[in-house]
Amino acid sequence: MDIEYGALIKNKTWRLVPPQPGINLIDCKWVFRLKRKADGSVDRYKARLVAKGFKQRYGLDYEDTFSPVVKPATIRLVLSIAVSRGWCLRQLDVQNAFLHGFLEEEVFMCQPPGYENSQFPSYVCKLDRALYGLKQAPRAWYSRLSSKLQELRFVPSKTDTSLFIYNHAGNIIYMLIYVDDIIVTSSSVQAVDDLLKQLQKEFAIKDLGDLHYFLGIEVKKESSGIVLTQGKYVTDLLQKANMQNCKPVATPMSVSEKLSRTVGDPLTAIEATRYRSIVGALQYLTLTRPDISYSVNKVCQFLHNPTSCHWTAVKRILRYLKATSTTRLKIYKSASTLLSAFSDADWAGNVDDRRSTGGYAIFFGPNLISWSSRKQATVSRSSTESEYKSLANATAELVWVQSLLKELGVFQSRPPSLWCDNLGATYMSANPVFHARTKHIEIDFHFVRERVAHKMLEVRFISSQDQIADILTKPLASRRFSALKHNLNLVQPG
Repeated sequence: MDIEYGALIKNKTWRLVPPQPGINLIDCKWVFRLKRKADGSVDRYKARLVAKGFKQRYGLDYEDTFSPVVKPATIRLVLSIAVSRGWCLRQLDVQNAFLHGFLEEEVFMCQPPGYENSQFPSYVCKLDRALYGLKQAPRAWYSRLSSKLQELRFVPSKTDTSLFIYNHAGNIIYMLIYVDDIIVTSSSVQAVDDLLKQLQKEFAIKDLGDLHYFLGIEVKKESSGIVLTQGKYVTDLLQKANMQNCKPVATPMSVSEKLSRTVGDPLTAIEATRYRSIVGALQYLTLTRPDISYSVNKVCQFLHNPTSCHWTAVKRILRYLKATSTTRLKIYKSASTLLSAFSDADWAGNVDDRRSTGGYAIFFGPNLISWSSRKQATVSRSSTESEYKSLANATAELVWVQSLLKELGVFQSRPPSLWCDNLGATYMSANPVFHARTKHIEIDFHFVRERVAHKMLEVRFISSQDQIADILTKPLASRRFSALKHNLNLVQPG
């Protein structure tokens, strides 16, 4: 607590002023937590002074609050480029990050518990800088860091505003920002060292060395690339669910499973809260585990009113994780910069509303960088229609990735290939004639068709047997599931 309070005073976070009538005075409290290393051991004990921002009033002591964070697909793409080029990968941590942001609004706070000024016990803190818990704190920090990086000739990406790019004097640096956790990769180790010195003049930044543990994801180097794993996270999740001794299974969902909101006994309030907590944790695990994306998406559809059957489905996912806790996502060294994607959909698979589930997987060279498994927003009247909707979603993600690659200075020698196992949808993408029976998906039709017509995309047919995205749209039998899982670059140690 003394260290944290000292940092706040040194940072000139507030000034003591007499209380004024009519001000919105917010409280604060001390929060304590353990920060752990990748192996689960204690890294350090932390005390943090947190403002009770829920008492703030919009328009009075806060306005804009949105602060961007780097997208997972951006992280995987940049890691793929860095590994393939043999660049250094460094990890930085900004200490007391939110305290660096300047406030534009007038915010008044009570003095910290245990550290009241004996000379002015009735005075209040007028905040000059942001503090943890304030609604605008993340935005204030991002604005401050962004301004500094632009002073250093970094350019923020228009595609992902938490990616900053430096390209001068033959040196290239990519910086990925996720609040106070930063990944830096560069063609020059010296350029990174020089950057760190510049940033340390203004911020309390700690160099954590080579990238090894970021956002709960362990990063391990191998001769052929790197692997991303959340093994410790899986172990902790199994303990949280009291499933550490459960019986393992080979797939996350049974082929015969047809979840419905009307089947099963409703869970109690406590059980429902536990259900939501476990499912939320499973969602985070999909950052490196595309093999559970479909199953997690299904159980997410019942968060509002889960039943015993839904909880059984969640336990099935946990049993699968018990069997595959060491599964890792591999990113290979590769000279290829070609984009390819696989798109698939079931048809009317949801028994409650007959909506379809669409999925796609996007590869940069051999590396999986983006994927999705999601229930479609509207009912499809044919399998071709559901496939085409999924095709349009995959195309939108490809357009976004292409834009990102262009900013990173990576250019493709040919348009990306988008593989679809539905002949009707494949034909529609290249057919300039618009039929009345497809009028209700007019926007999707023209969006994909335009990319194909301008030779910015090639939609190709692939057999259902070779369709990788099949794993993202339906439960599969063990042998088929294992084969497709391997194609997603999910590997075991050794």
